[in-house]
Amino acid sequence: MKDKKFNFSGIVAFLLAVLVLAVFVPVNLIADMKDKVYDLTPAKQYTLNSKTKDLLKETSDKHIDIYLLLESLQLVKDDPDTLALYHTLSELKSRDNITLTCFDPDKDPELTKSLDPTGTLTTSRGDIFVKCGEVIKRVPEKWVYQYTEYAGNRLRVYAGEELIAGAIKVCTSGSLPTMYFLTGHGEKTIDDSYAYFARTLRTDNYSTESLDLDAAGAIPGNTAAIWLIGPKTDITEKERDLLLSFIDNGGSVSMLIGPCETEGRFRNIEKVLSTSGIEMDYNFVTDTNPTNQLPDHNDVQNPAYFRVMYPYATDDFTQDLTTQLNERVNEGMTTAAIFNTRSFGQLPDDQYNSANYEVSSIIRSISDDNGYYTTKSTPMGGDENTADFAETTLNDKNLYLDFGFYSYNIVSGGKLFVMGTSDIIDPDYLPGYSIASSTLAIFANTWLYDSNVDMGIGNKANAYDTMVFKNAKEAKRVMALTAILPVSILIFGVLVWLKRRYA
Repeated sequence: MKDKKFNFSGIVAFLLAVLVLAVFVPVNLIADMKDKVYDLTPAKQYTLNSKTKDLLKETSDKHIDIYLLLESLQLVKDDPDTLALYHTLSELKSRDNITLTCFDPDKDPELTKSLDPTGTLTTSRGDIFVKCGEVIKRVPEKWVYQYTEYAGNRLRVYAGEELIAGAIKVCTSGSLPTMYFLTGHGEKTIDDSYAYFARTLRTDNYSTESLDLDAAGAIPGNTAAIWLIGPKTDITEKERDLLLSFIDNGGSVSMLIGPCETEGRFRNIEKVLSTSGIEMDYNFVTDTNPTNQLPDHNDVQNPAYFRVMYPYATDDFTQDLTTQLNERVNEGMTTAAIFNTRSFGQLPDDQYNSANYEVSSIIRSISDDNGYYTTKSTPMGGDENTADFAETTLNDKNLYLDFGFYSYNIVSGGKLFVMGTSDIIDPDYLPGYSIASSTLAIFANTWLYDSNVDMGIGNKANAYDTMVFKNAKEAKRVMALTAILPVSILIFGVLVWLKRRYA
């Protein structure tokens, strides 16, 4: 009888298995204890971007507080959908100058109030606050994860790192971007009639302050935009020159100039407008068509409250202020209307430097079933020339009227937003239904100045590869090559091993 050769393969396999258990299991346990992460996601969702790291290095000498309005960070870690946020906050928390505090806003209202002392930020669970010194910026929970279209599908993307890094950038700079409301021209103030509008701006992480520009003599360095609302007298020449220089250097100005009785014209305001290609009419506009008239704030059908339309942006323009607004109108969320307004016009190209400006109407009157316009222009303020123009030219039934414009300086980036009413943001005049022109005034803030700093990090999403087949036959062939063939080879290998295992 022949002696069988001793087979070492079983012992080797056993030793290899023991070695795997001895090495990899402890390593895995240690990595889990240390919460060590090897980020294999295509977009590196679990790792801070190099730009964020550079920012943290630049601000390492400043103490930063980050508040998460949840009971614990573990809640974020336990949810696979928010794991990217967990890793961002964890890496920030590991920095010596950053303190992360998690708390339930319902159980600690005092801390919530300290983050939102004016009560205007409408905080909710999951929100994130970044604070440095006295500057506080909120990152709403609903912004952290956003949706985009990818290959015809709705894809969820992570925007948290971009937003939090931007908030750190703003807060460590020493002040929030500020919307300044001009005073000194008989206008109402943000302390009374425009208080609600100012609070709305603050919910979007702007600071709001009043400014006597003539007395100040300069536009503050932290200015996001200048607002002139409901003036009863003209601005001064000094203010005019400051505003023109501000726009020429990339600044943003918004004017809500409602109709009013004046002695003469607003020559300095007209100069600011005309430089940007816009002219102002001295009139009060109503609509004579009962179909277009709407109930006012006293619930009475009023010719001064009437329907309008918002022209869509075209391929010729780079700025778009109306598409999102029209979507809301089409969905029945708001009513396309305006009230207590004057009109404006666009100057001919040869009357301003049209090559440097992009000018577009954003609010316009609508026609009746016969294609005629039923608005009535009544002279108000101005002089004999403006009165004659308002009473004759602007009452042509073949002529539509414009009640709002934007002008964009394509060279400097300066922006001008103008609307023919100031009552659109005054609660004393707002009707009991949503007016789209009021929404447009709010939307204009983001266009004038986006309070979210673009850090260049961008949104992070996992990449998904796709394969397109000409037909089912080709798909089956690929499936065979990628699935059936490897399985067949594996089975064949096992059979060979079984046959030769004692060889």
